[in-house]
Amino acid sequence: MHISVIGTGYVGLVTGACFAEFGVNVTCMDTDARRIAKLEKGEVPFFEPGITELVSKGIKEDRLHFTTDVAKAVDKALVIFIAVGTPPKSDGSADLSYVEEVGRGIAKNMTGYKVIVTKSTVPVGTGEKLREVIKANQTGRFRFDIVSNPEFLREGSAIEDFMRPNRVVIGADSEQAVAIMKDLYRPLYLLETPIVVTDIPTAEMIKYASNAFLAVKISFINEIATVCEKVGADVQMVSKGMGLDNRIGNKFLHAGPGFGGSCFPKDLAALVQTGERVGYPFQIAGAAAKVNYEQHLRMVQKVKDACGGVKGKTLGVLGLSFKPNTNDMREAPSLTILSELMKEGATIRAYDPASMEESVKLLPGMVPCQDTYDVAEGADGLIIMTEWNQFRNLDFERLKKSMKEPLLLDLRNTYESDRVVTYGFRHVSVGRTTKNPAA
Repeated sequence: MHISVIGTGYVGLVTGACFAEFGVNVTCMDTDARRIAKLEKGEVPFFEPGITELVSKGIKEDRLHFTTDVAKAVDKALVIFIAVGTPPKSDGSADLSYVEEVGRGIAKNMTGYKVIVTKSTVPVGTGEKLREVIKANQTGRFRFDIVSNPEFLREGSAIEDFMRPNRVVIGADSEQAVAIMKDLYRPLYLLETPIVVTDIPTAEMIKYASNAFLAVKISFINEIATVCEKVGADVQMVSKGMGLDNRIGNKFLHAGPGFGGSCFPKDLAALVQTGERVGYPFQIAGAAAKVNYEQHLRMVQKVKDACGGVKGKTLGVLGLSFKPNTNDMREAPSLTILSELMKEGATIRAYDPASMEESVKLLPGMVPCQDTYDVAEGADGLIIMTEWNQFRNLDFERLKKSMKEPLLLDLRNTYESDRVVTYGFRHVSVGRTTKNPAA
């Protein structure tokens, strides 16, 4: 089978490279000529563990190809995945202009039957809208089927998520299309991966409902953390006690500065807007987004309180991306938190293993540093913003010698307080009592 993936962003490239690894012939298409030129040389424009090696392998074994020519992408492929961006509009709804543009391009270049698959996260009703766009722009009466096959890739572990998914969702109204999609995912049968076959609107809703529920869990535990601080409880033990209940589960119950990234904020806003469109105001999803924004501001206040105000203070920051193992700064909590601290007069020295180039553009005035210990030079406090593995075993004695004040603002609850205070540091975390070193 030959497939094409239109859009070589995060989802598109991971999808194409992983299908090539499954032995499928894949053509990835994008209108960005510079990006395609780099990809043809095996240069990946974003950070994701393992993707560069997978792309290079696909190219070397002649199963992964790149083009800017939509006609070439459409001509060879039986299955065409649409993996272009759906950024939010000002009202929170998803902008489908790129999806529709791709639909027109496919329609004008069809020469036979195609299965056209939305991989991008799209609102309910997009499949039907795409069908209408293609019908209106076809140059001939060629048969085609629309499929919704939403992605559930976590940045930082996307390849593992694709190769060993919890489930594969196929939304279609054609038995032929379902059979072709099942054949495409056949390598996963050995893993007994559940295949959920449903209609197109249901598949589209599964994606939004999944992301919204995970976002709700994060906002809920962050509210619990706020109350824990006021009553003297430990949110980590609360999370553990909750998570051991199989009805709840322990995933996404980690208190911190709030969620970010390209999915949760955007998908919550789109789901709320979908509800408004059909006459139902989503209350829980809207509340999760509101709590998340307020959590960013609570972290600003937490830092100010711990430092006795930040005007004229220097703060070291470890991690800037919205989560570890990615360079994605979209909606990262660090953007709001650090911008507010700089407005209050703080000097920010920061280091991130992958996102420094982008961070410097997004946080003007921030002092970029070379490594963990460069960040700490002359600092009145050290903030752990993103829990990269390399920040999990810090040399506190070395840090203490570099810092003006031995204060660790652990916004990811990376450390146990008892360990930190033995090195003479004050430990401020989220949802736990602040601990001071022994006098």
